[in-house]
Amino acid sequence: VGVRDAVTGFHSLTLAEEGFESTEGALRRTLGMSPAGEEEGRFRHAVGDDFVDVICRPSSSRGFVGGGSIHHVAYRTPDDESQASWRRRLVSAGLDVTPVINRYYFHSIYFREPGGVLFEIATDPPGFLIDEEKDMLGSALRLPPWLERYRKEIEGVLPPVRLPGGKDVRP
Repeated sequence: VGVRDAVTGFHSLTLAEEGFESTEGALRRTLGMSPAGEEEGRFRHAVGDDFVDVICRPSSSRGFVGGGSIHHVAYRTPDDESQASWRRRLVSAGLDVTPVINRYYFHSIYFREPGGVLFEIATDPPGFLIDEEKDMLGSALRLPPWLERYRKEIEGVLPPVRLPGGKDVRP
């Protein structure tokens, strides 16, 4: 596997749901997405250049956390004020939203849409430059202060990273 095979982005997001109406309502009314087409039971919603597809799979089982699965969907917002506005909007829509959680590099709120998919809205600041210079980003494992006591255990389970030029680096 080479650089040409690396994941560099996502085309769109697909939610496989037991039902459709509640999720579709949350995407449209609460998250401000617009209908962008339907094809073969796939209902597309757009916000800016991003797409979320909903497919109805009433007989499928729920996903679970494990290799190859996606834990949650994250969106970004420019600052704490914008995030607070989103939180008020989500709570007003009847969604159960976490308090703001300080993730050191950003602040997050989490909520589940009616079909059960976990969403996050995270701020841009304070950003990844709070503990290293831009030209050094990714050259060493950085951890938030509360995880430093687990550094050895974390490093022990992480695979080596192959840098451009073929050099393997252990965390």
